[in-house]
Amino acid sequence: METAFVQGLAIGASLIIAVGAQNAFVLKQGIMRAHSLPIALTCSIIDALMIAAGVAGLGSLVLAFPMLKHAASLGGAAFLIWYGTNALKASFSDKEMDLSKATGAGSLKAALMTTLAISFLNPHLYLDTVVLLGSISTQFSGPDRQWFGAGAVLASFVWFFTLSFGARLMAPMFAKPAAWRYLDRFIFVTMYAIASALLWPYLMALL
Repeated sequence: METAFVQGLAIGASLIIAVGAQNAFVLKQGIMRAHSLPIALTCSIIDALMIAAGVAGLGSLVLAFPMLKHAASLGGAAFLIWYGTNALKASFSDKEMDLSKATGAGSLKAALMTTLAISFLNPHLYLDTVVLLGSISTQFSGPDRQWFGAGAVLASFVWFFTLSFGARLMAPMFAKPAAWRYLDRFIFVTMYAIASALLWPYLMALL
């Protein structure tokens, strides 16, 4: 039981703790103190549902319908390009943000809709959680398999809540517009890099 749980925790963390569109969004919202709790909770619950689906053996179903992956790849790339473009535009603004008054920045509905889009339109969500973690979980049987999934779920909750609320410690760094410009440009590069990776197989197929 302990071995399965620790392996799930370690492997889950290795897949989640990486520079990506979702983490970049959570980081920026956390710095702004904008809906940190619902965003962290939403990301964690999404991961938990996907991990549970993978442990339950639904990874083969995802692989059986490649159109799902294609739709997520193309839709996700379009969304990331749009989001990255907006970040790039914002990086040329010298407007300062009073972080002490940023607790309600943006509406909760808009923040949650963006969280859902940036999560579900990323095919890596399904490949990493449902397929990869689901496949690894097959080395365990009985309760150990559930403990493996529980470890991965815990890693997700710990990471997203740490990132969302821990980002507030970086707030003093963002008292000046220059820091926001660098963050927005970092987000722009991240979003475009992931979008390019999603579109690359389709571009190669056309050549």
